[in-house]
Amino acid sequence: MKAWLTALALAACLPCWAQAGQRPALSIATVTIPAGPFIAGSDRAEREAAYRLDEAAYGHRATRKGRWYENEPARHDMTLAAFSIMKTPVTNALYARFIRATGHAAPFISAKAWAAQGLAHPYARVRGYLWTSGKPPRGRERHPAVLVTHADAEAFARWLSAKTGRTWLLPTEAQWEKAMRGTDGRMFPWGGTFDAAKLNSADAGPFSTMPAGSFPAGASPFGALDGAGQVYEWTATPYGAGRFVVKGGSWDDKGCGVCRPAARHGRPEGQRHILIGIRLVRSGVQ
Repeated sequence: MKAWLTALALAACLPCWAQAGQRPALSIATVTIPAGPFIAGSDRAEREAAYRLDEAAYGHRATRKGRWYENEPARHDMTLAAFSIMKTPVTNALYARFIRATGHAAPFISAKAWAAQGLAHPYARVRGYLWTSGKPPRGRERHPAVLVTHADAEAFARWLSAKTGRTWLLPTEAQWEKAMRGTDGRMFPWGGTFDAAKLNSADAGPFSTMPAGSFPAGASPFGALDGAGQVYEWTATPYGAGRFVVKGGSWDDKGCGVCRPAARHGRPEGQRHILIGIRLVRSGVQ
């Protein structure tokens, strides 16, 4: 088990030591998404199935009454150029490299600023995700970085591009969706049936983030991990003025209709949330 966890840490975008006593080398695991078509969006049957999952999990009809899934485009074929995408969300350990190198503000939000966002989670829960002295919370180094705004994500992408000599960007909504559901329009990364054992959601998880890549059985057809549950992820796709699409669902969702790759909603670009993280793409497949 210990050996497996060590291997998982490397696969989850953690820095690895080049030589003892030297700065860690940057190691980022990616998966290749080949050029070609895929089925995007959802049909009435998928949206109905998503509402039923939510109703069974929560015992109420809030997502149906709120029409949560009615903004999903109808199923259609879409063709994309080839790209590579990070295998997991960006971890705190990798994000810490960015913070140390640039002096960019570390993930943090005050109680007053958190309250002003009007989010459901109490600030007492947020404290477990706050960075101190430029360092992530102890024990969460391999967890996804959260409390990052859209601008933070773009700044991280610029730094990583300069650091590696390759252009990294936030994925478009379509790139993210193809990477997480494959080409056949499946409902979840692993197939057409919800399975709480294959993701970090409130159905069976710890109601918190977990080490990135903890659910290999929940991999997408291309090998991407944490494409359902764990944390929502910023995309480059606008969602009205001052908002961007986030995808994937999170650790506090259950059901989990919102964890489907076709599901989508927008968040304010300046929002800092314990449910939202980052994953980047590169053009091409090298």
